[in-house]
Amino acid sequence: MQSRSIFLLPIGAVLISCIAMLYPSILVDGGKAIVPLLGLIMFSMGLTLEASDFKRVLKQPKLIFIGVALQYIAMPLIALIIAKILNLPDLLTAGLILLGACPGGTASNVICFLARANVALSVSLTAMSTLLAVVLTPLLTLLYVDKSIDVPVLNMIKNLFLIVVFPVLSGVLINTYFHRRLNNIKSYLPLISVISIIFIIGVIVAKNQSQLFDLGLLLFCAIALHNLFGLIAGYSIPKLLGYDEMTCKTLSIEVGMQNSGLAVVLANQYFSIVAALPAALFSIWHNVTGSVLAAYWSKADD
Repeated sequence: MQSRSIFLLPIGAVLISCIAMLYPSILVDGGKAIVPLLGLIMFSMGLTLEASDFKRVLKQPKLIFIGVALQYIAMPLIALIIAKILNLPDLLTAGLILLGACPGGTASNVICFLARANVALSVSLTAMSTLLAVVLTPLLTLLYVDKSIDVPVLNMIKNLFLIVVFPVLSGVLINTYFHRRLNNIKSYLPLISVISIIFIIGVIVAKNQSQLFDLGLLLFCAIALHNLFGLIAGYSIPKLLGYDEMTCKTLSIEVGMQNSGLAVVLANQYFSIVAALPAALFSIWHNVTGSVLAAYWSKADD
């Protein structure tokens, strides 16, 4: 179910984006559902984790530190450089930087499994970067976003706790004590998350239909480059530090695949609906590249 769901995401996202471009009125009023759906996605993520996933961090602190550092240093900085080179409008720049300052996405865990990478490490990195996002995402956004755009750091921290940390930890707590009773439900969690993300993408695209016609190619170049350099940095830096191939694959996937659903919600809530576009398109693209990498690496190991 997990692997099928991850392949459903880019297909579903492309289809709903086409519908949103051609018939925006169908989805344009769905904005109120975005925040609750993200909370549901984060809760679903928590239900796939246990307390032991966080304890595992203590067993390999150096590797976790490298992964988190790449996530929160390289990705927002790469976003800023790309935005400057492509001369993106201020709001799209803010959205791309916010995307870079978000934690790794849950899809990375499935892609790591399909690529025969280190799933336990991927889960640990996702869990740790998600918790750190409460403070680091607002602060990094404030650091890199143009000072003419207001970044409400305290409100972002508060909301990140409510829509990320609280649902995730609630899910972890329930899964830790009742995981056996949840086995039948867990198989449907990836599908629920994928459907939620697809709907969120559709709403964002519908609300930005006219801007996408004007900025589509430029924006696609920005998110494709951001994803590409994230994958390269995540692989090459651990390689230079002497880590094995499996670890390099894991960090490449984890760093290159962002929690784009979170970025969509924060950009829409604190900047504008236009600023949510980079993350919405990234949701489609990073799952395409992740799936291609997984197919290549899994065959290379045969």
